[in-house]
Amino acid sequence: MHFLKSMVGRKIVMAVSGLMMVLFVVAHLLGNTSIFAGPNAINAYAMKLHELVPLLWSYRVVMIVMLSLHFFYGIQLTLENNKAKPQAYTVKKSLSATFAGKTMIWTGLILGAFLVYHLLQFTFQVTNPEISADRNLDPLGRPDVFHMVVLTFQKTLISLIYVAAMIALAFHLTHGIQSFFQTLGLNNDRTLPVIIKSGTVAAVIVFLGFIAIPIIIFVGILKG
Repeated sequence: MHFLKSMVGRKIVMAVSGLMMVLFVVAHLLGNTSIFAGPNAINAYAMKLHELVPLLWSYRVVMIVMLSLHFFYGIQLTLENNKAKPQAYTVKKSLSATFAGKTMIWTGLILGAFLVYHLLQFTFQVTNPEISADRNLDPLGRPDVFHMVVLTFQKTLISLIYVAAMIALAFHLTHGIQSFFQTLGLNNDRTLPVIIKSGTVAAVIVFLGFIAIPIIIFVGILKG
């Protein structure tokens, strides 16, 4: 409890939970890219996940805990930092002085809201039940995830929502990756430029990977 009450302890929890979520995002992106190989690939991938339900839900429970800790301590530390700013901040040259740093709380809230929407849409499939993968099977009798995703991203508003959410994710990752190394005490005058560039490049790659799916569907390159 003393560890969680200390500023350093809570920042470490933020760093570890953030790293877990970055790994989840990367794994999720890699799985999603199977859609580029066509209906059979992504439907087979989705079917494999269905076969691993106990393991999948165990992993989801861990991620829910990580997300809850990250969300709770993120808001708590932000409020404490804002309260302490008049006395504590005399030097403006810091990670938090960047646009990504200043908007972390807002991009985090946007991503939280988007996550709920995303789960309702593709995991629980309640926002558009008429195109639900579980209700529409492919010729092999598998949930037709490909058909569901394509029909979803053919809608302008939904595609725009996803692109906007990925912009928020890119900014959040850019600062989050830098903050992770800062918390570990690995940032100095020599390593900081490398950390900043690496974090930005990683965020851009993730961003482009995720938005590629709704964009190629919306413009008609990938069709159902």
